[in-house]
Amino acid sequence: MDVTLHLAQQPEADELLGRSPLAALVGMLLDQQVPMEWAFAGPYTIARRLDADDLDAHEIAAYEPEAFAALLSTKPAVHRYPGSMAKRIQQLCQYLVEHYDGDAAKVWEGAGSDTGPVTGAELLRRLKELPGFGTQKAQIFLALLGKQLGVRPKGWREAAGPYGEARSFRSVADITGPESLTKVRAHKQEMKAAAKAAAETTAKSATAAKTAKTAKATKAGKTGKAAKGSGG
Repeated sequence: MDVTLHLAQQPEADELLGRSPLAALVGMLLDQQVPMEWAFAGPYTIARRLDADDLDAHEIAAYEPEAFAALLSTKPAVHRYPGSMAKRIQQLCQYLVEHYDGDAAKVWEGAGSDTGPVTGAELLRRLKELPGFGTQKAQIFLALLGKQLGVRPKGWREAAGPYGEARSFRSVADITGPESLTKVRAHKQEMKAAAKAAAETTAKSATAAKTAKTAKATKAGKTGKAAKGSGG
């Protein structure tokens, strides 16, 4: 794994992402609730603070938790929530040590062969088993592997879902420079606007239904009182 990525938008940080499988996984893990560039610059920042030129799963897994959280919290912080993300990174590294001898590349190494994940579905399963990787994050990383890192087992596009589509601009898997970054950001803004509109429509419908129910109950109460009064 030695390619040029453009996710951190910083040459040194992107160089690390392109040659280090663990750095790429950690960057993907950090990519939530912060700008993409901030997330993917995180592995480089961590490596520098560890006085290393790469991340080591064994070292991080064995690091004293409070000290590792402090390392991520030092300003500028690696993430908006450095404490919780420090815990997640350590859990990821501990899992890699236990299941892959600390070698992140073994998650997808030999993809498409008898020694690695034979299909895209199998690789997706492996990624989903990683701590902190839900279905969406796993699919995005699978798409990144296929589109930019040359890891393409049979059916990888299908396993990656919409993120595997060719010539799409849905996620970090499609970012190769400033122009594609702008397109991906525009797509995400459209998705957020659509989700907000859908939520507002649902809320209005719920309010209208509640109002109608209340009005019906009030009317029924008045009718009951009127009937009782006429019977007296």
